[in-house]
Amino acid sequence: MPEHPKSGKPKLERQAMCDRLAMEFQDEWVVNLGVGMPTLCSNYVDPNKTIINHSENGVIGYGPIAPVGQEDRHLVNASGQHVLAQPGMAIVHHADSFAFIRGGMVDVTVMGAYEVAENGDFANWRIPSRKGGGIGGAMDLAACAKRVFIAMEHTNPRDGSPRLLKRCKLPITAPGVVKLVVTDLGLFEVSPQGLVLREYAPGWTPEEIQHETEARLIIPRDVREFRFRD
Repeated sequence: MPEHPKSGKPKLERQAMCDRLAMEFQDEWVVNLGVGMPTLCSNYVDPNKTIINHSENGVIGYGPIAPVGQEDRHLVNASGQHVLAQPGMAIVHHADSFAFIRGGMVDVTVMGAYEVAENGDFANWRIPSRKGGGIGGAMDLAACAKRVFIAMEHTNPRDGSPRLLKRCKLPITAPGVVKLVVTDLGLFEVSPQGLVLREYAPGWTPEEIQHETEARLIIPRDVREFRFRD
């Protein structure tokens, strides 16, 4: 398990973070999984739910990331990782995949981010000091998906600065759309009152997590330790 660089306390593994988000997916949801960490959500399989994983490159209804030796070189997700085929899976043209998104058929998109604000704004496409980068399909997903979930590290790995902020400092991707955020320290819900800490990583207290967070956290009485399974 990775450790916090300053305190030495354990942080959540990326797969555990994405498993927890995937536990929120409802039966028959169409789930878009963005580049990077969010693709790990497809590894969580609930036998009581049918989840339709969507990748913007045109794969609809795929399964977990393929184990070594089971790769189909023609079948990849948005990060270029080989994934397993599932019964009923479809492969469509890139333009049709975006028509699917823009038609409002995505129940939730899971994306990474550099920053999330307490009011639900998020920034995930550009750091002005770096060359290159583009917004890609993030704006389409943020505007057209019914829900936006974010999976990201709680602090910047370069300098330890907070990523859950009062207001985003980087150019935002979309205003006020984020509903749920998972980090390596906990699970957070964006509410009209602010950012609510729903679950915290083992070995951490809500007060310690607040210390690593710029945004003011709302800590309800029923806050609990992070769930790893339903």
